Amino acid sequence: MRHYTHEDIIRIAKESDIRFIRLQFTDMFGTLKNIAIMVSELEKALDGKCMFDGSSIEGFARIDESDMYLVPDLNSFEIFPWRPQQGKVARLICDVYLPDGTPFEGDPRYRLRKAVAAAAEMGYTFNVGSECEFFLFLTDENGRPTTVTHDEGSYFDLGPVDLGEDCRRDICLTLEEMGFQIEASHHENANGQHEIDFKYDQALQTADNIVTFKMVVKTIAHRHGLHATFMPKPIFGVNGSGMHTNMSLAVDGRNAFYDASDELGLSVTARQFLAGLLKHAPGLTPLTNPLVNSYKRLVPGYEAPVYITWSAGNRSPLIRVPAARGEGTRLELRFPDPTANPYLALAACLNAGLDGVRNGLTPPEAITGNIYTMTEAERAAQGIASVPGTLMDALDAMRADALVRDTLGEHIFKKYMDFKTAEWNDFRSRVTSWEIEQYLYRY
Repeated sequence: MRHYTHEDIIRIAKESDIRFIRLQFTDMFGTLKNIAIMVSELEKALDGKCMFDGSSIEGFARIDESDMYLVPDLNSFEIFPWRPQQGKVARLICDVYLPDGTPFEGDPRYRLRKAVAAAAEMGYTFNVGSECEFFLFLTDENGRPTTVTHDEGSYFDLGPVDLGEDCRRDICLTLEEMGFQIEASHHENANGQHEIDFKYDQALQTADNIVTFKMVVKTIAHRHGLHATFMPKPIFGVNGSGMHTNMSLAVDGRNAFYDASDELGLSVTARQFLAGLLKHAPGLTPLTNPLVNSYKRLVPGYEAPVYITWSAGNRSPLIRVPAARGEGTRLELRFPDPTANPYLALAACLNAGLDGVRNGLTPPEAITGNIYTMTEAERAAQGIASVPGTLMDALDAMRADALVRDTLGEHIFKKYMDFKTAEWNDFRSRVTSWEIEQYLYRY
């Protein structure tokens, strides 16, 4: 991770002929926003004196209390490699502050900072790695996205079958120029579906990396004449896109989830953290899977986990313990999708796990068989519940989970619930093409 001072950034801006600075932040749904300034305003921005209208951002503030300030995280400074080499463009990711100098409670990045600080008080660092999947689709004659893929590849295919290979390569090269350490990239299961994995980091850095990753993927895809989407389930009958999230705690730089004396190599802390995640999984779901469409992915049969249990051996449960041990010991939470706001989702996951640690929770026995092949009676006999089946079911679960509510704070919790309830009501009132096909002629 880079460590910049005010002076470093001003010097780099002059030496690199940077003319524009984008001050970036996210709304409560994880949508990346920005205010562009000229380099002549850089010193003012670095001092946290750039003001914006918070009432214009969904879920931020009322019009009578709208003045807010962007305070840049200096270490997030990056030059956009795809912009002109003369008159370059750079960005700074910002925290949102109120005029009185206090952090804005509705800033998603602040909610993650609070959770990370709570972990630090317990002596822990929260490390996270994500696996973001996405589709590449063709565009029409007007440049609008279609759901037509330009390849018929599947897992790990290569060109010429994998026609997304060149685009994916350019995405990886661009990310490397922006400081990412790319670990793997490959074609995924469905036609036009891809995955690029980058190295884990501390939670706040990983959340920043996720929003940057999505911006880069969409930008480079557009330059290839393609549309990249992180929509969880854009095509019926094929696998959807997930964002498997790998988590571990560290103490003094050492992995706190590893215990060589344990049968599975898992420490008591790891098992307690796991138990906390399982306990709060239903309440986490509106954050890890925030769209009506998210629940079209969370159905049996397409590799998406829907059963609230864990395993050290197979991929059917909600949480898997990958084979790596030692410093690589981690828990893989498999149900998040890439439309999640990473700041809120990671904050809630961290607090859920810490709840297990604080209260010494014990997880159920690991599942060794394939849950997808079990009958409903067999799952019930083992106490295996399912994640919420719709966005509304998930919102009900979140409403009942005091820990998730506290993680979000009252400002975000209320606005998030209101907006997502309206989204669900809008969806359920619509007449779909499926209903027309099934019912119009018959009835």
